[in-house]
Amino acid sequence: MQTSDTHTHTHTHSLVFLSLTDSVCGAAVCPTVCPTVCPGVCPTVCPGVCPTVCPGSRPSRPVGLRPQLSRELPAWTEGRAWTLSYSTSRHGASLQSLYRRLRAADSPVLLVIRDALDEVFGAFLSHPLRPSEEFYGTGETFLFMLHPRFKCFRWTGDNCFFIKGYRDAFAIGGGSGHFGLWLDEDLYLGHSSPCYTFNNCCLSETSDFRVTELEVWTFS
Repeated sequence: MQTSDTHTHTHTHSLVFLSLTDSVCGAAVCPTVCPTVCPGVCPTVCPGVCPTVCPGSRPSRPVGLRPQLSRELPAWTEGRAWTLSYSTSRHGASLQSLYRRLRAADSPVLLVIRDALDEVFGAFLSHPLRPSEEFYGTGETFLFMLHPRFKCFRWTGDNCFFIKGYRDAFAIGGGSGHFGLWLDEDLYLGHSSPCYTFNNCCLSETSDFRVTELEVWTFS
C-alpha cells in the first residue's frame, strides 16, 4: 500500500478552482479578494482568492469555482464554506487515510480526480466515503467530467448503487458488475465504465487510468 511518505503528488492549484493558491488545505474557502498579505493561513500575497476562514461571514460559492460544475451543485451549497478535507498532495495516497479524515464529516462531499492524461473528473456524493457492507447514498449523488470537456451524469432511477466503501477500494455507481467510478486502496489505479445508476460514459479517456491528484471537499 502506498503511504503518505512514499506516494505524494504536488500541484499548486486546486482541481475545481481556477485561482486558488496551494495553502487552502484544511481551511474554509472565503470568496473575497485579498490583494495584500493574508495573515495566518496564507503567508504570501494572494492576487485573487484569499483561502482563509472568515468568521461570521456567509460566503457564497467561492470565487474561481469552475462555472460548469457550479451550476450542477445542489442549491443548498450556496452560502456554505468549502473545506479541502483530503488531498493526495498533502495527505498521501491511502484509502484508509481518506476514510479516517472523513470519519467526522457529516456533509456531502465533492471528489475530484486528475489522471495521468491530465483529464479531470469525479463525483458529488450525498454522503462521505466510509467502509460499508452495502451500497448507500441518495439520488443527489452524480458523476461528472470536468476537463477537457464537461458533462454531468445524474441518477437514472434504475438502481440505488450510489456509494460503496470496501476495505481495499471504493465504487460509485454500478450494475451488472460495472462501476461508474472505482479506485483502489492506494488511490492510484482507477477504472470507469458505463453503469445503470447514472447512464454515464467512461469518465476517463481509457477505462483504466492512473491518478495523479485527488481532492475531497466537504461543506459546512
